[in-house]
Amino acid sequence: MNRKFYPYLILISAIFFFIPFLGSVHLFDWDEINFAESAREMIVTGNFSRVQIDFHPFWEKPPLFFWMQVLSMKVFGINEFAARLPNAIIGILSLLTLYFLGKKMYDEKFGLIWALAYMGSFLPHIYFKSGIIDPLFNFFIFMTVVFLAKSINEIIGSKSFKYALFAGISIGLATLTKGPVGLLIAGISVLVYWIIMKFKRISNWKNILIFAASCFVITTLWFGPEMINNGFWFIREFIKYQSELFLKPVAGHSGPIYYHLLIVFLGCFPISVLALPVFFMKKDETRDEGTYFLKWMFILFWVVMILFTIVKTKIVHYSSLTYYPLSFLATYFIYELLNKRADFKKYLVWLLSITGAVFSVLLICLPLVPKYKDLIIPFIKDDFAIDCLNSPVKWNGYEFLIGAGYLIFILYTIILIKRKQFLKGIITLFYATAFCIFFYMKAVVPKIEGYSQAPAINFYQSLSGKNVYVNTVGFYSYAPFFYFQKKPGENDKSSDINWLLNGEIDKPVYIVAKSTWKYFFLKYPDFSFIKQEGGFLFYYRIPHKAGDNKKK
Repeated sequence: MNRKFYPYLILISAIFFFIPFLGSVHLFDWDEINFAESAREMIVTGNFSRVQIDFHPFWEKPPLFFWMQVLSMKVFGINEFAARLPNAIIGILSLLTLYFLGKKMYDEKFGLIWALAYMGSFLPHIYFKSGIIDPLFNFFIFMTVVFLAKSINEIIGSKSFKYALFAGISIGLATLTKGPVGLLIAGISVLVYWIIMKFKRISNWKNILIFAASCFVITTLWFGPEMINNGFWFIREFIKYQSELFLKPVAGHSGPIYYHLLIVFLGCFPISVLALPVFFMKKDETRDEGTYFLKWMFILFWVVMILFTIVKTKIVHYSSLTYYPLSFLATYFIYELLNKRADFKKYLVWLLSITGAVFSVLLICLPLVPKYKDLIIPFIKDDFAIDCLNSPVKWNGYEFLIGAGYLIFILYTIILIKRKQFLKGIITLFYATAFCIFFYMKAVVPKIEGYSQAPAINFYQSLSGKNVYVNTVGFYSYAPFFYFQKKPGENDKSSDINWLLNGEIDKPVYIVAKSTWKYFFLKYPDFSFIKQEGGFLFYYRIPHKAGDNKKK
């Protein structure tokens, strides 16, 4: 293909893989529904400056991502597609950005491989089809590091000032997306680079001031009016929450010290395997832009990995910023391979084969679990999981073929690599992974959701628009807010579960509980059982008329 068509190939591929079927499955608890609900509440209240959940202040996140979801919902309605579309657009922008960065540092081939590497790996790809904040946040931090690296590299040049300005704007936007952790990551990265450079002068006061001023101006666009209009308490609670994420596990999200290393290695296949040789490669000390940027990508990768290994709260997407430097490292190895400056060692062939085979087997077996559930259930010790597995989900029977097809392409890739057709093999692998995700998200993920949260969400949706209360017992969920579409101005006690269970209610109450809580409702004879579906129980309670005996 003529190299001038590479950007169009990337654009068409990104649109094809990221946008279709965004609304084919419900939003997932907690984060996807949480964020979409904040955007919905902005729309129904008309208050776009204050982030809310259940129409109460929500100080965990700034508003930038929610504003993007609001714009999408204004165009496409309040639904799953609109909630996820902003990240799909960020995905398209990210791939094009990687292409043009790679082209400038090396050539069009490097840019193409970098974009396809990001698109053709599991977690990096999937995140652009989600409704969570991190893809936008990560993009701004990555661009901050890119601009800082360029500013430092051209400290005596005329462009240094401009790059410092762009870096400040980018980190300001990152702060408006998810908070000050982005500034922390960028700051530590610069500090590490300064140490590596043995404390030599890497910037000047002019660039430092323009970086700080531009960051301050961008963040003040929201933090300033928020403090003026509502005082400092909201900002104080926001800072307190951010600190707690670092100091202790929040909402039970803890894990072992190797948690993020394992997640990134397995979840970022195949770039996690292809990047490995670069970690052990002898580094070229030349000052060309690509080698210089390689140093920054190593710094960014390890800063994020070590920082969130230390952080007590362990959540998968906390280490998702590593996807950018990891994709660069993988691309760097492939580029060196194509230019005969690196070898495809046997251990890489084995790692690609084994890891790809494991992924393929998992993708094959997952759709077969319901068919053979009677053989599996005796080994499951969780009654709720057993009830979920017994949900009446209809399968077509061909879903396992997606994993089987992926295994065939893994083997074909290995054959091409052994024949030293490296570029053809690598591009085949990236597109095979992208297509595997594409078909799996459409054919399998909605069915998996049918076993987990779909029965409850369908119940909330069936009550939407009715003059009732809806809540959960025994577990917390944002789904009732978004899918019941609760309106502002309702009884302040509507989220008080004790009042819903025992109080003098003024309209019917509907409660969703896990199947393991069936004995809980024996204590509440006012509640009538509706049904059990999968792992969920559904109950209702109606108000008593004057003079009625509460005892049935």
